Amino acid sequence: MKTCDRSAPRGWVDNAVRLIDADTQRSADTHLLRYPLPAAWRVQLYLKDESTHITGSLKHRLARSLFLYAICNGWVGEGTTVVEASSGSTAVSEAYFAKLLGLDFVAVMPASTSPRKVALIEAQGGRCHFVQRPPEMYTEAARLAAECGGHYMDQFTHAERATDWRGNNNIAESVFEQMRLEAHPVPEWIVVGAGTGGTSATIGRYIRYRRHHTRLAVVDPENSAFFGGYETGDAGYGTGMSSRIEGIGRPRVEPSFVGQVVDRMIQVPDAASIATMRYASGVLGRRVGGSTGTNLWGAFALIAELLAAGRSGSVVTLLCDGGDRYATTYYDDPWVAAQGFELEPARAVLAKFAATGIWTG
Repeated sequence: MKTCDRSAPRGWVDNAVRLIDADTQRSADTHLLRYPLPAAWRVQLYLKDESTHITGSLKHRLARSLFLYAICNGWVGEGTTVVEASSGSTAVSEAYFAKLLGLDFVAVMPASTSPRKVALIEAQGGRCHFVQRPPEMYTEAARLAAECGGHYMDQFTHAERATDWRGNNNIAESVFEQMRLEAHPVPEWIVVGAGTGGTSATIGRYIRYRRHHTRLAVVDPENSAFFGGYETGDAGYGTGMSSRIEGIGRPRVEPSFVGQVVDRMIQVPDAASIATMRYASGVLGRRVGGSTGTNLWGAFALIAELLAAGRSGSVVTLLCDGGDRYATTYYDDPWVAAQGFELEPARAVLAKFAATGIWTG
């Protein structure tokens, strides 16, 4: 009789999972904020505030799921160097979890990445490795991981499968539990952006699994490939251009995007995202990020549809991260002007919607 035994002591794995679970236990669930709309509209809008995670964004959930997935698959163990292709919030959150587990972390990013982003990653113990062109990030991350015997986390492939979409306090389950006592506990729409595709896949699957009538809308900024890929049904669709709204939008349709669970996609102009983030920050009394502006532009459009149809109900979207990270970009008037963004047309749309409930965007 032949056997092939690859079993190994699981002490490090057991402790790694315990550390991540303990970190989760120390963190209360994120708040569901009520966005003020006129009571006469009989429609409520809610924002799931993901900025309150310890690393400041929605990507904290993704990073936690990716680490647990990699550890439990045997890809990450004691001493493994973790490599990721990311210049934004995912890298910040993954650096945090790597530090928690005593692992080295390398973020592969374009050389044009802002010093502020680099500083956030390094503050969590990560190291930044630069490439000249954004499309080179993927292959360079894979090369680095292979070279050092590490693991390429590959968020854009694994995001849709790393999270337990049936429950386990994922973002969808959390939303529906927090909505349980509201006037309209089952939302008419949930609106999210497509970054990796993981959040939309989790929510879309959960809606179907729980047999809710809720529909899922995905908003997509300019230059991003998700809208075109969804419209044409082409999973290989690409634009070759980077999104100017950080955290969402990709130059190609990523493997983790599951368009079959998306009920509608809405393409949002970049100037509208920036105008809406600024407008919402005034209403909420706190700065929010650009992707939150994209989300709210889509949510407002859907609310106007409900109003036009004489329907009541609720809409939920995400406050993805805070606005302090964008003080020198989206909130800086000279920077906005230098990018050629014209905010006034979008501001007029928002003003009319707030006054009348009519959408002209």
